[in-house]
Amino acid sequence: MFIIDTHALLWYLRNSDDLSETAHKIIDTEEQIFTSVASLWEIAIKHSIGKLHLEFSISQIENLCKEKEITILPIKAIHLDELEHLPKIHNDPFDRLIICQARTENLSIITRDTIIPQYDVQTVW
Repeated sequence: MFIIDTHALLWYLRNSDDLSETAHKIIDTEEQIFTSVASLWEIAIKHSIGKLHLEFSISQIENLCKEKEITILPIKAIHLDELEHLPKIHNDPFDRLIICQARTENLSIITRDTIIPQYDVQTVW
């Protein structure tokens, strides 16, 4: 099972060449693919402050995820418990939460981020 990091989700939805072939194939073929509600939150924040051009509304992203059978993983207390003990390697709060979700839910992270693999979590790109 896999969870898609925010940049990979956007690239997938945009059908961008920035997404690796491996990542694209996994998202298209695996039975259980997740994205975090934290990714939707990150997208909304970055769009609202002008750091991200967005051709979709958050509601449209949610609908596209449903259409593509990508489950939006809510933030659970167990994820936040894990966050309290996560080493301070990565400073991005959204990535830190996605790492915690991956660790507690036994998910591999689809990401190009070079810091995330420094944690005890499986990544693919």
